[in-house]
Amino acid sequence: MTKIAIISDIHGNKTALEAVLNDIRSRHIERIFCLGDLIGKGPQGTECIDIVQKNCEQVIRGNWDVFIQEPADNDFIQWFRDRLTDADYQYLKSLPFHIDLELNGQLVRFFHASPRSEFERILPSHPIEKRLSMFENSEALNMNAPSRQPDIVFYGDIHATYLHTYKSGILCNVGSVGNALDLTTASYAILDGSHSTNAIQFVRVEYDREAELAIAEELGLPALDKYYDEIMLGKYRNAKS
Repeated sequence: MTKIAIISDIHGNKTALEAVLNDIRSRHIERIFCLGDLIGKGPQGTECIDIVQKNCEQVIRGNWDVFIQEPADNDFIQWFRDRLTDADYQYLKSLPFHIDLELNGQLVRFFHASPRSEFERILPSHPIEKRLSMFENSEALNMNAPSRQPDIVFYGDIHATYLHTYKSGILCNVGSVGNALDLTTASYAILDGSHSTNAIQFVRVEYDREAELAIAEELGLPALDKYYDEIMLGKYRNAKS
């Protein structure tokens, strides 16, 4: 039996991550893939990195996992950089760009944001051409990527779940564990290859958001008010008024 839990965008929210992992275990799912953004926004990045290393079979890098490795240009980013260890940086640097998996005769591809970059944001409201480009091969997928295009694409980055079916295949965003912006519950997806066809299920998990905010305040998280708005209200901190 093959079931894979797919998590993404933990963002240093250890409270949400532990709740999601408990839910995954309750379903007796042993394989977990993580689609990046382990750190940032929430206060416990290094703890989340440790938990992901111990529980996830495969992990890819997100945009936060990339730019946190560069010198910070503001105090907000520097706060998160200062709380990572040398081992954390080495681990983040080692993460691959994507995962390819053959399941029930279908090619399933996983990346953080797009097949071209961890920083290219693709929204369900974008033109169809842009959404269909998620099935394309690219140089960022490296020379070992097959010429065949994927039948199913999973990604994170936008912190909101959705699933669209096209002639090209299925495009699925798994949402966010630690910083969901569609609903305030943590989200993840299950890819079920137990039968002759692959099935996809979304799961929402309640967690103690008040306790997470208390931890953030105790640790001195900068921009605590914006973190509150995101995890309590689902209000993106950089949203245009």
